[in-house]
Amino acid sequence: MMKITAAVAHDFGKPVKIEEVDLDEPKNDEVRVKLVATGMCHADILATQFQMTPLPAVLGHEGAGIVEQVGPGVTNLQVGDHVILTVASCGECDQCLSGHPAECRRVNELNFGGNYADGTKRLHQGDQELGNYFGQSSFATYAIVNKRSAVKVDPELDLKWYGPLGCGLNTGAGAILNVFKPNVGDSVAVFGTGAVGLAAIMAAKMRNVQQIIAVDIHDNRLELAKSLVLRRS
Repeated sequence: MMKITAAVAHDFGKPVKIEEVDLDEPKNDEVRVKLVATGMCHADILATQFQMTPLPAVLGHEGAGIVEQVGPGVTNLQVGDHVILTVASCGECDQCLSGHPAECRRVNELNFGGNYADGTKRLHQGDQELGNYFGQSSFATYAIVNKRSAVKVDPELDLKWYGPLGCGLNTGAGAILNVFKPNVGDSVAVFGTGAVGLAAIMAAKMRNVQQIIAVDIHDNRLELAKSLVLRRS
C-alpha cells in the first residue's frame, strides 16, 4: 500500500476535495501507473451531480502516465512503458473477444460499479473504501488499472497531451471507423465540434469522405473543424 494524492468526490452535488488516499498494490493482471496528466470529460462532471457511480470515489478516466509496477500475469506491459488509459472491459465476453471492448457485456459494472473486476476496491481512506471510476480513477497521482486498459504508446510522445485519446477522441473516431464506416464519396454530418466531434471529423477525413458537414453554435470551433478538414494529410 502507498500514499497518493487524489481528488475525492464524497457527496453528490458538492465539489471534489484534494486529499491523501491509500492505494493498494496491483493484483493479478493489473499495473500501477504514475499519472502524468488526465483530461476532464463531461462524464466526470455528471458523476458528481447524478448517481452514475457510488460515492465516495476518485473520478477521472482520461489518464496518461508511466507504468511503475506490474502485477502477476501481466506480460504485455513492463515497468517504464508509457501508456494511455481507457475503458475497463472483461476480456472474456463475445464483444471483447471480437475486438469491441467498449461494448463489453460488463461495461456498466466495471466502469460505473465502483469496484474492480474481482469485486474489490484499491483505494482507501482509513477504514473508508473509495470507489473506482472507469477502471482507473485517474484524478490522482497514481492509478491501478487492468492490463487491457493500459495502451502502450511511443515514449517520445509528450504524455500530457494524450490523456483524451482514452475517451473523447476514441469515442468520436470510433463512431466513424467502427460503426458508421463511411465509404469514399459518402457525406457525413457531425453535430457538435468539441473533442468528440473533432475526432469524428478527423476520422471521416481519414476515410476519404467526400463531404464533411460540421454543425456548432461556436464560430471558433467551426474554424478549427474547417482547418482539420482542409489540412493536407
